[in-house]
Amino acid sequence: MKIIIDDKIPYIKRAFEKVAEVVYLPGSKTTPEVVKDADAIITRTRTICNEALLKDSSVKFIATATIGYDHIDTEYCKQAGIEWTNAPGCNSKSVEQYIASTLFVLAEKKGFQLKDKTIGIVGVGQVGSKVARVCELFGMKVLLNDPPRERAEGPEKFVSLQKIVSEADIITLHVPLNMTGEDATFHLADSMFFNSLERCPIVINSCRGEVMDSLSAETAIERGMVSGMVVDCWEDEPDIDLHLLKLVDLATPHIAGYSKDGKANGTTMSVQAVSRFFNLGIDNWQPSGVDLPENPIIKINGEGLSEEKIIAQAILATYDIRDDDHVFRKNIEKFEQLRGDYPVRREFPAYTIQHKNVNQETVDKLKTLGFNVEG
Repeated sequence: MKIIIDDKIPYIKRAFEKVAEVVYLPGSKTTPEVVKDADAIITRTRTICNEALLKDSSVKFIATATIGYDHIDTEYCKQAGIEWTNAPGCNSKSVEQYIASTLFVLAEKKGFQLKDKTIGIVGVGQVGSKVARVCELFGMKVLLNDPPRERAEGPEKFVSLQKIVSEADIITLHVPLNMTGEDATFHLADSMFFNSLERCPIVINSCRGEVMDSLSAETAIERGMVSGMVVDCWEDEPDIDLHLLKLVDLATPHIAGYSKDGKANGTTMSVQAVSRFFNLGIDNWQPSGVDLPENPIIKINGEGLSEEKIIAQAILATYDIRDDDHVFRKNIEKFEQLRGDYPVRREFPAYTIQHKNVNQETVDKLKTLGFNVEG
């Protein structure tokens, strides 16, 4: 059998070589000619898997090593008898880390404390639920909006989008991109959304670019409808709106989920799914050689520091969004290269905190976040 694999998927080399012919290619070079005699494709979001790519091919299975799957024409695949899978939740902890870093950087920049703020989380799936957990840990008031979950589970835990735009100081978007239907999210954050905002909130988009209308976002910033904006996912990537980039507080090139842990998880889920589908016998495959952080020990002296400052220090030692913002703004034309060559970022469990003068309640919160704690 033959498998086409996106060459930017990490840790996957040598996973299939004993059981299949493997071709590694950039996503942009995955063409109809290449996939014509392939049995499986393992891909990322940059390869559009539709009739134009797949017609008259022998492809039977597609695995995308990502949470999102709007690059797969699922209706065509159904008609063509092609099975597919994504990697739900693979990078959810990475986005949790990204949002945590973002919140503490904004709190420092704008002079507020998180415990005094209400955050509205729109989309409470694998990612949104983890973001909610850490925000509650930070002492924030959390409002959850997720219409599909509300219909399935009842209204007790959820609020309307109107309540969020009325009451939230910070709104963070974590929905999939649905173009149509009852739960359509295309341009969810449009002019009507921004015009409805009552508390001049900060808006964060780290889900899908097309969930937020760029022109409406620009207008909202310029007219003072929002007090800040953070954008990781952009419309029309990689040809993003440069005017919007200049206006936002923090800008990153669609890397919120790009921790090495999240990447390894996505690769693992894809390899195991292909193995199960074709009975290849590597259903328990695990990646090796996941990069270690440069400085896995974080030393914290909590004397004179509030709990919020201690937690901020720990989180920003693992990932400071300002670094990505700085590099991105200097290399806007290298959007895809910045993603493909993204540096090592590890999640909280890869770090050990050595502390003194930190009380037990704060230590427990650091452990809940996933840190190893000594001292």
